[in-house]
Amino acid sequence: MDTQMIVAEIDAEISRLLQVKALLTGTNAAENRRSGRNSMAGSSEKKRKLSAEARERIAAAQRARWAKSK
Repeated sequence: MDTQMIVAEIDAEISRLLQVKALLTGTNAAENRRSGRNSMAGSSEKKRKLSAEARERIAAAQRARWAKSK
């Protein structure tokens, strides 16, 4: 057996073990590898945007808290 064949067999075994691990833990290991995220992180979550009015209300409330603490 040459080294390339041994490495190919090792890679195949690793792939099989990752599939078994994903089945046992209920996660998709291939998806986690592709996205580069932890299995706990929601990969489909999008960042929410605030309206200009909401940002202004938050800023005004923060200014009031700062003024109160001074």
